[in-house]
Amino acid sequence: MKKYENKRRNVIGDLIKKYRENLNLEKVEVCRQLQLHAVYLDSTELKRIEDGNQIVKDFELIALCKVLDIDYDDLKNSIE
Repeated sequence: MKKYENKRRNVIGDLIKKYRENLNLEKVEVCRQLQLHAVYLDSTELKRIEDGNQIVKDFELIALCKVLDIDYDDLKNSIE
């Protein structure tokens, strides 16, 4: 199977969803916390990111990692 055969627009959506659910956070709460980092996503956009249907900008990824306390090694492994 080729890496991008399923036409996903990002490779980290599953990781973001896993961390969000492990913290028992609703999408809307994550979006509120992202605003503290000057990242403005609504819950629909976050759902599309988690589903792999929306591209994640670098500054959004950095903020998501901060808000969800995503481990760098987990992030790196999800990209490889």
